[in-house]
Amino acid sequence: MTSVVLQPIGRVDSSLTSVGSAPRQADEGAPAAWLVFDPQMREGLRGLHAGQRVIVITWLDRARRDVLSLHPRGDSSRPMAGVFSTRSPHRPNPLGLHEVEIIAVDGLRVQVRHLEAIDGTPIVDLKPVLTGDTASR
Repeated sequence: MTSVVLQPIGRVDSSLTSVGSAPRQADEGAPAAWLVFDPQMREGLRGLHAGQRVIVITWLDRARRDVLSLHPRGDSSRPMAGVFSTRSPHRPNPLGLHEVEIIAVDGLRVQVRHLEAIDGTPIVDLKPVLTGDTASR
């Protein structure tokens, strides 16, 4: 197999400081947070604006990478399931996918609503959410 190398393009700046304090999903009380990008990413941020929905792709650097099955949501009363049938952060390649709305853009910082990633989480990409009027982009 070919190896894959990901380079972080920024990091999350959030009031969530531990895995235990983070909600499991964005709609479970995730706060607003800042996406702070590396200076060489400035040109790539052109065109982002408040009100836009984007998908933030993160590297869940504090997740376990040796998990292939688990009890969904950590609930031992539920039957074991393969990790690929769950949204668990613990998986061989712990990529996080977070659909958020941009609140503000300030230079290399982008503020978003409802991000459940914890402070310092590496950002590996950002993509617009496609809707009928943006699907051709």
